Amino acid sequence: MTFWGRMLWTLLSSPWGRRGGTQGWAFSSWQPHPPLAGLLSATELVNHWTEVFEKKDIPEARESSEYIVAHVLGAKTFQSLRPELRTQPLNPQQLQCIQELCSHRLQRMPVQYILGEWDFQGLTLKMAPPVFIPRPETEELVEWVVEEVAQRPHVMRGQDGPRILEVGCGSGAISLSLLTQLPESQIIAVDKEEAAITLTCENAQRLRLQDRIRVIPLDVTLEGSWAHLLPWGPMDLIVSNPPYVFHEDMEQLVPEISSYEDPVALNGGEDGMNIIAHILTLAPQLLKDYGIFLEVDPRHPELVNRWLQRHPDLYLNLMAVRRDFCGK
Repeated sequence: MTFWGRMLWTLLSSPWGRRGGTQGWAFSSWQPHPPLAGLLSATELVNHWTEVFEKKDIPEARESSEYIVAHVLGAKTFQSLRPELRTQPLNPQQLQCIQELCSHRLQRMPVQYILGEWDFQGLTLKMAPPVFIPRPETEELVEWVVEEVAQRPHVMRGQDGPRILEVGCGSGAISLSLLTQLPESQIIAVDKEEAAITLTCENAQRLRLQDRIRVIPLDVTLEGSWAHLLPWGPMDLIVSNPPYVFHEDMEQLVPEISSYEDPVALNGGEDGMNIIAHILTLAPQLLKDYGIFLEVDPRHPELVNRWLQRHPDLYLNLMAVRRDFCGK
């Protein structure tokens, strides 16, 4: 017996693209960078801190400098600054603020946490450690879901619009992007971490989307966890960027990831399949008749396919795989 709608899509990505990374806010060996003397312009500061970061082997040295300087001057990007703001001297307060933020970058803190916000799919979201930082690759997952909904309106749009479950909502990036691009949709977003639940709720309120999303603390690895979602009815689809890093790869993650982001949001167990398998097991209990969209490691489609073959009672089939813009 097969179900046409019970499909599984995957978007391939790489753990090395998971830039950003537990809560170690300081290293004992770090010493503050000496303060700058004299009045400097934004351009001079960017050049100065780029040189400092490069000498300390800080990744994306110029981009980091530009984002920090622009942020202090009230802009999203350095390129968006008015020409006169790039050349006029900064006041002492601005210089001190840049000094402090760049000092955090020298500790390998991700720029997203330093700025306290980041854009995803055109939405400005609050960021706070140790909640997982959304990556550019995940924007493609959102775009894929939106495409599929648009192509199958007769399946996805009931009287109240599509109902979507996100497993592992983190900052709320995926859910809130889908709500914005699918105006009739309703979303149930779950996460086991209190920090993620709090941040998703805050971002939903900032974007005035709180009336269309229910954020629920839930650990999908617990037996019978799906029963907590039954009151909200069957779901049209499930979407997730689950922890999928192979355990052996965790030690190779850059400090921006390993020293700041919650390892629970990254570590997928020995073969990266721990949470993926729980999502697949959960799906038949909750799905109406459509599909699951997952971001996974390039090694996972074969592993997922073999896993599904061992669980024919789930009536799930791997239908499509896409590589991300990095070709992974």
